[in-house]
Amino acid sequence: MARDTSDKVFVFPRWTWVLRPGFAAAVAGGLAYAALVVWLGFSPRATDVGYAPEQPVPYSHALHVGQLGIDCRYCHNTVETAAHAAVPPTQTCMNCHAAIRKESEKLIPVRSSFATGMPIGWVRVHDLPDYVYFNHSAHVRRGVGCVSCHGRIDSMDVVYQAEPLSMGWCLDCHRNPERHLRPVEFVFELDWVPAEDQLALGRRLREAGDINPPVDCNTCHR
Repeated sequence: MARDTSDKVFVFPRWTWVLRPGFAAAVAGGLAYAALVVWLGFSPRATDVGYAPEQPVPYSHALHVGQLGIDCRYCHNTVETAAHAAVPPTQTCMNCHAAIRKESEKLIPVRSSFATGMPIGWVRVHDLPDYVYFNHSAHVRRGVGCVSCHGRIDSMDVVYQAEPLSMGWCLDCHRNPERHLRPVEFVFELDWVPAEDQLALGRRLREAGDINPPVDCNTCHR
């Protein structure tokens, strides 16, 4: 008569015990790898840096700013006085293009906007979350250059996000602003290079301007 073994617990053979350390290491390594992928894959540096949406008009900053020397404030005329850097109305474009390259196919959306009064649907590139408050004027009036946040816009045919604009990135600047401070008269000179060590200049400007950026939550989350 056969023995009933249905209630017996299966026991792995003794030789499989040597596999346990390797199996534990593989599980731990897999979890660490997954955590690293999530951390890097969902960080602003991975998801936002390099973001360059297609715009309704192929406007080249490399041409208009880099070659023709148009000042940032000609188009973004509120950057020194308001929290937001204004997107220029179509009239600003037509100030030049009513006479320059007025038949260009690239400017069809501009001419249509001017004729109908409907604004051009520019796509925002540097788009902070709605719960974040940022004031352009507070930064440029203290000597933070455009390139610190936007990169060398004057060399971009297509504007892209050059920095992560993350909370940690902003806090690092607030804690160590010396790396980004320049004389206010050079804020909009994108190719400006300091004539001395940047940190030495930054420390002097910080002391002279009594610049102590706050790092409390209420600064950006209001």
